[in-house]
Amino acid sequence: MQFRNKALGVSAIGLLAVGAATGLSAQALLHSQEPAVPPAPVTIAHLVPPTSAPNYRAIVAENQAAVVGITTAGMMPASDSEEVQPGNPNDDNPLSQFFRGLPGPRRHGVMHAQGSGFIISADGLVLTNAHVVDGAKQVTVKLSDHREFKAKVLGADKSSDIAVLKIDAHDLPTVQLGNSDQLGVGDYVLAIGEPFGLEETATAGIVSAKGRTLPGDGYVPFIQTDAAVNPGNSGGPLFDANGAVVGINAQIYSNSGGYQGVSFAIPINLAVQVKDQIVKTGKVAHARLGVEVQTLDQSLADSFKLKTPNGALVAQVEPDSAAAHAGIKVGDVILKFNGSPVVDAGQLSSRVGVATPGDKASIDVWRNGQTLSLTATIGAALPTMANATAGAAAQGKLGLALRPLRPEERQQAGVSGGLMVEEARGHAADAGIQPGDVVISVDGTPVQSVEQLRKLVASHENQVALLIQRGNTRLFVPVGLG
Repeated sequence: MQFRNKALGVSAIGLLAVGAATGLSAQALLHSQEPAVPPAPVTIAHLVPPTSAPNYRAIVAENQAAVVGITTAGMMPASDSEEVQPGNPNDDNPLSQFFRGLPGPRRHGVMHAQGSGFIISADGLVLTNAHVVDGAKQVTVKLSDHREFKAKVLGADKSSDIAVLKIDAHDLPTVQLGNSDQLGVGDYVLAIGEPFGLEETATAGIVSAKGRTLPGDGYVPFIQTDAAVNPGNSGGPLFDANGAVVGINAQIYSNSGGYQGVSFAIPINLAVQVKDQIVKTGKVAHARLGVEVQTLDQSLADSFKLKTPNGALVAQVEPDSAAAHAGIKVGDVILKFNGSPVVDAGQLSSRVGVATPGDKASIDVWRNGQTLSLTATIGAALPTMANATAGAAAQGKLGLALRPLRPEERQQAGVSGGLMVEEARGHAADAGIQPGDVVISVDGTPVQSVEQLRKLVASHENQVALLIQRGNTRLFVPVGLG
């Protein structure tokens, strides 16, 4: 399955850029920084963990039955006549192109894709990546005993790239969920999945880094590993040395589309938070501080009289946001969030993202040459309709993923209500509706919420007329209903 370009900040990626651009080996780097005084000798006991290597055979034998293959089928957008790289075309980070995978095979206007997943409850709950099921009209889960089940997508949250599926089965084998917070760099890990459709493939490695941020999305603090992960591994489990799942394999760093020694997994603690919300409410509420921040470089650090270029520089504070109420100002440098140091803008995003709306957070900021301690009551981002893809689109109605307009968007568009189109396919895409359009009304009835639109559409059998605003232009667009 395609590994999407999901996420994280510029400074962490800059470290990768050095290796990619210069090709410096570890030995060369050591020689370039040779100390004046030779270091004291270090015994092997200090370098080798006290425990032996894990029993990978036992981990695979115990868990492979709970790892599943996922195949999806969906209509290919009319404009997709060629392979499309999954990166964000508006992302100006030059390394974004390397965080990618390969699209699924496309034939006769139908897109097929493969991925992996794992069973977390005996009655058929399955975790996988949101991008594995994105755009799917049909999802099939295949067990290790070759039984196949049609799956229902309970919800898919793009911000965290987590999806929850449900199959109609009982007494299924399950994995044990671990604690990703206890992972350390150097710990053994093992991945099981279906790279390139090769069932029950196991690969092993170590944790290379924690809390990685990738270009374009600072929400997920990824676990970086060197376990071999390839297209088709997406959504599969990452196990620790005790055989517990500590991550969901999601992305690779690659300039070829295949494995090159750097893989990324979503921490299982974050995945469980998202899963619990999807199962309970069908949607996901993410925390929001209400600031736009940028990563410091040395010149900015010098300007703000900081000893090191660490922290997140506040470029904008949203009115009436959690940050505004806490007293955060433009020009502040956020140094700590809930006691944890903030190295760069991406790290702040990931720390806020895993917080719970309504929680109180302590925030240390640098202002006018001194450190101030502030307290913010974390706000909630606009709800993500976790099952929007599996709702209107999969039911053959409009094929739109929508959300309410933010206050600033309503002001900019000059409207009092309406819904922003985040994704369009099926009948809506065929009618010419595009992401970024605003749905003002249905058959002349103004719409204020996704639920209201659903009810209006449900009362029609063949066609509805949507009033669409695009820029300063409004027009009615007839959309057929399947």
